[in-house]
Amino acid sequence: MLIRAGYQISFHADIETSMIAMMSVHPSRARDLRTPHRVMTSRSLPSYDYVDAFGNICTRLTLPPGEVTLSCDFVIEDSGEPDIQSPHAEQHRVRDLPDDVIVFLLGSRYCDTDRLSNTAWELFGHIEPGWGRVQAIVDYAHRRLTYGYEFARSGRTAWEGHQEQVGVCRDFAHLAVALCRCMNIPARYCSGYLGDIGVEPSATAMDFHAWFEVYLGGGWHAFDARHNRPRIGRILMACGRDATDTALTTAFGPAWLTDFKVHTDEVLD
Repeated sequence: MLIRAGYQISFHADIETSMIAMMSVHPSRARDLRTPHRVMTSRSLPSYDYVDAFGNICTRLTLPPGEVTLSCDFVIEDSGEPDIQSPHAEQHRVRDLPDDVIVFLLGSRYCDTDRLSNTAWELFGHIEPGWGRVQAIVDYAHRRLTYGYEFARSGRTAWEGHQEQVGVCRDFAHLAVALCRCMNIPARYCSGYLGDIGVEPSATAMDFHAWFEVYLGGGWHAFDARHNRPRIGRILMACGRDATDTALTTAFGPAWLTDFKVHTDEVLD
């Protein structure tokens, strides 16, 4: 199947402001692109891309004073199949994990494992390590938090989300990631597109989405604590320890968001 996706995001800067945008499709999906993928600007601005420590494409640019719109529109091919399920994927012993995976066992800015470790072992210590334990964590996070845009708070950590019992998709992902790490399951935070493909259309405006991946059986597997069901058409943009590493934009000065639109739709004949 083909999916058309993209965005139009506008900022107003009072002064010249440097910015990093992490809004390109992840290199792992580059081969699936069926049209060029370019981050466009409404004003002629110099920019260039680099790849960060987690393999994400980052775009550096400088906003001039005034209004600037970043936009992108592309078509990508997808299998059309729901997220792959691998119930027999085994959990690795920590000593057997690849060196570059170890970082996804550690606490991070929004995944405060030190505050959740005792809770995690009390809740999930009796469950057989592996896929079933991860699914139990996802089930718990899905039940524990109540979803709503009105609950969005940029500084909320996994532990705070657990206590407040509310959040948006990033809070569901942070809680599940932190609980997995507490149980010695490497977990990384993911951001990208997830359209209403194969499900009832959402009543809210289209947005980017946050989910997570765990390392089991020698590979990474997608889980979604917000929806808690395999979904079709997931398009990865960035992954990292938590939302700090995958921020859509990072402005090094005052830049105010003035418009935000995202589209993700199946291309129908």
